[in-house]
Amino acid sequence: MEEAIVSLAVERISDLLIHEAVFLKDVKDQVESLRAELKRTQCFLKDADRNLEQDARLQNRVSEIRDLAYDAEDVIDSFILKAAYQRDSHGIVKRFTSIFTKPYHLHKIGVQVKAIKTELQNISENLPAFEIPGDGEGSSSIFKVQQRLRRAYSHVEEEDVVSLEVSTKDVMTKLMTEEDRPHAVVSIVGMGGLRKTTLARKVYNHVDVRRHFDFLAWFSISQQCKPREVLLSVLKKVLSPSNNDREKIEKMDEIELTRTLFDALKEKRYLVVLDDIWRSEDWDILKPAFPRGRKGSKILFTTRNRNVASRADSCNTPIELSFLTDDESWNLLCKKAFPRSKMGSQCCSEEFVKLGKEMVKKCGGLPLAIVVLGCLLATKQSVAQWEMVHKNIHGHLNELPHQDRQYGAVNRILVSSYNDLPYPLKPCFLYLSHYPEDWEIPKKELIRLWIAEGFIPENEEFLMEDLGEKFLEELIDRSLVQVSRRDYTGTNVKTCRVHDLLRDLCMKKAREEKFLEIIQQPLHELEVTLAESMLRRISIHPSKSKVYLKGKHPKLRSLLFSHSEKLVELCISKYKSFKILRVLTLAKRSNYGWHVSTEIGNLQHLRYLKFYYNNKVILPGSIGRLKNLYTLYIKFCDDIVIPDGVFKLERLRHIVIKSVGKFHVDGFRWRQGFTSKNIETLKFIVVDEKAAENNAVLRWTNIQSLGIEFTRAEYVKPTLILLAKLQRLRSVSLCFFYCSHLDLEPLSQYYHLSKLKLLGPIKEEPHPNGHVLKFLPLNIVKLTLFDCGLRQDPMAVLEKLCHLRILFLKGAYIGSKMVCSANGFPKLDYLLIMLIMLEEWEIEEGAMPCLRELTLANVESLRMLPEGLRYMTTLQKLNLIGISSSLKERIKVIDGREGEEFYKVRHIPFIRHFLMPK
Repeated sequence: MEEAIVSLAVERISDLLIHEAVFLKDVKDQVESLRAELKRTQCFLKDADRNLEQDARLQNRVSEIRDLAYDAEDVIDSFILKAAYQRDSHGIVKRFTSIFTKPYHLHKIGVQVKAIKTELQNISENLPAFEIPGDGEGSSSIFKVQQRLRRAYSHVEEEDVVSLEVSTKDVMTKLMTEEDRPHAVVSIVGMGGLRKTTLARKVYNHVDVRRHFDFLAWFSISQQCKPREVLLSVLKKVLSPSNNDREKIEKMDEIELTRTLFDALKEKRYLVVLDDIWRSEDWDILKPAFPRGRKGSKILFTTRNRNVASRADSCNTPIELSFLTDDESWNLLCKKAFPRSKMGSQCCSEEFVKLGKEMVKKCGGLPLAIVVLGCLLATKQSVAQWEMVHKNIHGHLNELPHQDRQYGAVNRILVSSYNDLPYPLKPCFLYLSHYPEDWEIPKKELIRLWIAEGFIPENEEFLMEDLGEKFLEELIDRSLVQVSRRDYTGTNVKTCRVHDLLRDLCMKKAREEKFLEIIQQPLHELEVTLAESMLRRISIHPSKSKVYLKGKHPKLRSLLFSHSEKLVELCISKYKSFKILRVLTLAKRSNYGWHVSTEIGNLQHLRYLKFYYNNKVILPGSIGRLKNLYTLYIKFCDDIVIPDGVFKLERLRHIVIKSVGKFHVDGFRWRQGFTSKNIETLKFIVVDEKAAENNAVLRWTNIQSLGIEFTRAEYVKPTLILLAKLQRLRSVSLCFFYCSHLDLEPLSQYYHLSKLKLLGPIKEEPHPNGHVLKFLPLNIVKLTLFDCGLRQDPMAVLEKLCHLRILFLKGAYIGSKMVCSANGFPKLDYLLIMLIMLEEWEIEEGAMPCLRELTLANVESLRMLPEGLRYMTTLQKLNLIGISSSLKERIKVIDGREGEEFYKVRHIPFIRHFLMPK
């Protein structure tokens, strides 16, 4: 890990030498000399990193090197900050307007640099001999990681379910027993890593369970139970999820939420899963929200505490998960350690078998430990490498008390897997500790934060975002990170999470390495006070809807604030206390516009800036001084004012400006000269003729995701023609609310596009080549048509898109009849239809052969469900929102009597009716 920290210091010095050379003058040689000395220590650290656990004598030296690397960063960042004040608003150096140009200030940095270098040299003299490489070797480890990461990953397989068959049957039997009593609780009990959640998820998704219950909901509780969030989450799932409804229930207090949820569930046979509940007191608070319900309603617990289960329901015996047997453990290890081998242990040599069986015994039958060990061994190709892992697992075990050795061995396996990570991946892994327990981590946000922190190196061969994705895949491949959800492609990761035991390791290592500190907001206080003695990265875990940040921490690099943006507001009084901050997220609530403080322009090192606001946002002109900014993300509700200086920030990679709660986007105006080659995400920008006239968009060579709002129809075609030449473009949103008579023919040339959203009316003028949607690119995977108001049935064109997996039709068609033909939509997986004028929908047999989920929302005019639903055997989920009461009655089963149209949906495991809030 220390090698990674030294590497970051080297990168900062390199950045200084490249971008601020004009200010260095006579101390440039000293700065270069410090950089060389730091690179020399990396070679020692590379060896020490592998032996640190076994040789405690090295630990103090390694810690000293780490602290000196931090000191070097402080000196360099302070110098860069001072240099920034030497430019005028155009970036031109002011030579005679500040005392900073005097030799004294250069002398000061020279003294500081020399002192750090001298201390490093003194440490080096007392270190074991190590080979000194030539210049450039310091980055070779990263280069090797990049080389290795070129291989294709299978991502993560579904977690291996070994010996859960009996437990699955037991849980399902208990769940489907129709007890007529309130608060019938079924509990799965066992220590962390025994697959309680895996079993609960398997049962929750089982087709028979889906058929049995009217309503199902899942919520992860964790150690810090927040009752309001649990109630709000379940209520959102049972009520109609329109924006107005969400706003209404989000304003409710805990008592109102409890009463509303109680009323919503009392007529349903429901199943609610509370995953990882720790205390009986948490259940006592939540219990009043859950009524008796219809006969057979159940609550399913997973918990590590048997007493919690017993107290919740003394009538139901908890189901306790047992550890894997030796044979089951070995079979699971072989699946992970030899993923390409279908023969398991038969393909192993005798030496591998002997070592493997000895190591797997140390896992104590704990599946999580076996999976992590197997993934670690999968990276080792020789017996000697397996012997090294074996040796590491045995390290220090004899020093533990006998009763602690089993857990100690499991911990050693997890630690060994962390130690085995290539050094660039270690800070990426430790960074995950700042997220709260059971947090679903968005991949894009995580990778952008990694980049802002400097964990992802700049490289000519890879974009930093692509390399960050490879780093995440490596962590997933080693089972240190779990996949939560995949994106619209069905293969790429959308969100991920960290198992509790691995998060505990993550937090422990982050503290040991002086990498990151977590501050839990006091329960009865709004203020959180920072101090210089705290670590350079701080994560605040809020307990209130507001956090007031006080105190000074001039060395603070990252202020992390994992939170729900609608619940928590972060208030900072003085930005000048955090001048070398790199990461900042701010939320604010008010009935007035937010004039963001001009002080924010003093945060010259800021790389990641995120704003949330419920009204108008006005950014100051000083934001144009944030020359290191990579990501600017702003969510607002009313309006936004963006100064021209934002569009002169050459390092900007991601600009996301999103309005919330509106039917159309509010983009920001095109600026002349906005031609950043680094830009990858740009949403939303209002485009006029200048973009097409100047061919400016062609300079966005790295653009991948783009949102455009057009003000006039004649600007559309020439802009689309230019955008077709951008080879990396994958996602496009086009807004036409102020246009008419569109020509979308250039879209047919978007060969690399996989995601497309069209918002606003599309006039269907006669076109010699056919339907206005005929020009959609054939490679589209996800398509959204919003308020397009088409008069011709779009299905005849859309069903020919052979790669389409997800389709949203919201106000896209105003006709009364729609037809889906046989063999149409060959890969469609999810379909949402929100068409208030639709009266008749015909589905021919053989249409949509892969459809798994269908949502019908506000189809109030639909007279009956399509007969063709009977033939769609892959359909697992049908969501019905705002359908007519007569149609609802015809597909219901009341007292065993089936409605006249129930035969059309009988085969669908999960049919969900959303309630409308009262």
